[in-house]
Amino acid sequence: MSAAKKGRNTKATTKAKAKPRKPSKARSSKGRTRKTTKNASSWWRRALVLGAKLGIGVLAVLLLWGVYLDSKIQQRFAGDKWELPAAVYGRELQLYPGLRMTRQELQDELAQLNYRKVKRAQRAGEYAVSSTRIELVRRNFDFADGGEPELPLLLTFNGQRLAQIQHRDSAEELAQTRLDPMLLGRINVSDQEDRILVRLEDVPQQLIDALLLTEDRDFYQHDGVSPTAILRALMVNLRAGRTVQGGSTLTQQLAKNFFLTRERTLWRKAQEAYIAVLMELRFSKDELLEAYLNEVYLGQNGSNGVYGIGLASYFYFGVPVSDLRVEQIATLVGLVKGPSYYDPWRHGERALKRRDLILWLLVEHELLSSDDYQHATAQGLGVIRRGSMGYQKLPGFMTLVQRELKQHASGWQQHNGVKIFTTLDPRSQRHAQQAASAVLTELDKSKPELETAMVVSERYSGAIRALVGGRNEALRGFNRALDARRPIGSLVKPFVYLSAFEEGHHLGELLDDSPLTLTLDDGNQWQPNNYDREFRGPVMLYRALADSLNVPTVRLGMEVGLNSVINTLHLAGLEQELKPFPALLLGSTSLSPYQVAQIYQTLGGDGEFRRLYAVEQVHDGQGNSLYKAKVQAQRRWSEMANYLTLYSMQEATRSGTAQSLRWRVPKVALAGKTGTTNDLRDSWFVGIDEREIVTTWVGRDDNQSAGVTGSSAALPVYAAYLQKSYPQSLRPLQPDALAWVNVSQKTGRVTAADCGNVVLLPAHQQMTAEVDSCFREQTRKAGNWLQRIFN
Repeated sequence: MSAAKKGRNTKATTKAKAKPRKPSKARSSKGRTRKTTKNASSWWRRALVLGAKLGIGVLAVLLLWGVYLDSKIQQRFAGDKWELPAAVYGRELQLYPGLRMTRQELQDELAQLNYRKVKRAQRAGEYAVSSTRIELVRRNFDFADGGEPELPLLLTFNGQRLAQIQHRDSAEELAQTRLDPMLLGRINVSDQEDRILVRLEDVPQQLIDALLLTEDRDFYQHDGVSPTAILRALMVNLRAGRTVQGGSTLTQQLAKNFFLTRERTLWRKAQEAYIAVLMELRFSKDELLEAYLNEVYLGQNGSNGVYGIGLASYFYFGVPVSDLRVEQIATLVGLVKGPSYYDPWRHGERALKRRDLILWLLVEHELLSSDDYQHATAQGLGVIRRGSMGYQKLPGFMTLVQRELKQHASGWQQHNGVKIFTTLDPRSQRHAQQAASAVLTELDKSKPELETAMVVSERYSGAIRALVGGRNEALRGFNRALDARRPIGSLVKPFVYLSAFEEGHHLGELLDDSPLTLTLDDGNQWQPNNYDREFRGPVMLYRALADSLNVPTVRLGMEVGLNSVINTLHLAGLEQELKPFPALLLGSTSLSPYQVAQIYQTLGGDGEFRRLYAVEQVHDGQGNSLYKAKVQAQRRWSEMANYLTLYSMQEATRSGTAQSLRWRVPKVALAGKTGTTNDLRDSWFVGIDEREIVTTWVGRDDNQSAGVTGSSAALPVYAAYLQKSYPQSLRPLQPDALAWVNVSQKTGRVTAADCGNVVLLPAHQQMTAEVDSCFREQTRKAGNWLQRIFN
């Protein structure tokens, strides 16, 4: 075989030998498949591991987030959930047999307290009237000295007196009871939110039923999120083609209001649901429901939101939530869906339809009878004037309250849910405002643009019972009672005479009423005149004060000394510095009505200083006392000097400058002092009866002539007030050393009654030893006559 052939054979052989490698190629493909499968399996394992890790990470994040959210939830619920405004209350009305109060007066009081007049009083806040009785159910209330439950009462009247108090159901006679005080207003801690906190047990069951029916029927079954509610809302929205119903539970709504914004995103909804579940795990259903009732947004009062049913009840109907009727309940519940859309003032028809729908839901679920439904739907919306809140608007008095809080109860703002109990008497306040309005309206016919201020205080405590800062007391603005400083005119005179009595002067001594010229420190001369520019010659001291004569007063004041008069004013409670100018004796000093009320408080209180006050007590949200007014009496001058001064002021109402009170307010003994300033700019009057001291000012804000005197403007306002307030005759404290003596009008000395031209006056018993010669002569003649008869 040739080499070539051999080579080819070799090559062929080689090729032949190479063919069996094909199976080897097949095995390599299978290996790659196995490898690919193995790689895929490894990838899934890695994916599962990664997914597990991510899941664990997400779960860890969710758990950590949940821990964080839970801490926020606990923090929010652990302490005070809200910044609650301070509630300001008037005085509580004490009722007892013998109280001087007519049936009509109590009706007026109940009306101011927003009690509802019905045929039969069944619920708290209701009353019924018969010819001699009033039946009422007093509301429960946390008074300053403790809480008292609602109480059914039967009150029997006899003329102008409350004759009997009985427990209506048991007929047990009660020695005394009291009514819940009027809510005067609220002092907000926050400028954006306002609410009145309510407890779940104080909320009417019908309100809870109506709320759950319309907002969350499964509230007591779900765990924070309700799939049933979500599906139900989804179906409703699909049928409507738009979002008309939400699936959020009350707990979700609470979570949103407490912790989230109002944006509508899936992320916010997820957070809302998560927080709701956590809240359900942490707190009971009742706790969550109570929180919701206090948090829900129900309207806007100016720049402040109306949050919670407690405030909304006052905002729309002027009553506490416990007093709401079923139709009012339905109106409030209807607002939850959209306070602006169902605003009863702007969209009354919408609000009415929504209300009636909720009432029908109550009927369908057998929570309201058909008869009650018919009666409720027959009623109008019955909302009060927007923004009135059902309280009496008293910005003047509230200003005084805030000033006292700042001065005496600092730090109260750091406490939540504060209750401020004040001295204001709603009846006195109402009577004062009505009197001022009526008299000034009459004066407007000839003297327009007049303004007024009044301060009414209790004679033996200094408690402010009423304060009028202007003729329209409901308007905020300049508070004339506290801040209008005007010359006081003749109101200073009683303190001039009181200074004289302290130095031994007496009522019957003669003062010189003749022309007087005084040279002042600067060399100028001052010649005071009487109001009528006439002179009377010798005049008895008490007549000079009763007739408010200027010249005798200046003579007496200069004799006593200006510094002595200034000292008396300071003892009376005036803190203002005074300079010893003679014009001081005729009232050149400018004071506010409140300052005048303070100095007359000491004079009217039988010479004992008592600080005027408006804030009685301040309690925090737990009932702990933060402040309590201390009523302390300090004697500032003698009982005798005070009695003689008040006697002269009583004479002013009998026969002096204030004698018109005799026919304006007959059969009541009063003390009073008129005051008129130069050019008839200011009209003043201070009146005192057994219970109260009333300071009244009338004038113009621009300080121009008002054309009125103390007796023609301020006095009629005082008289109009008394005509409504049942005054009692003044009985000044009589000193132990008091005696009654006859004083000659010619000599000013003590004499016998039959000497002629004498006046019987009170005096210190020492004066009984200072007998004029007329008495001795009469005694001698009488003795000789007896001797002649009986030898």
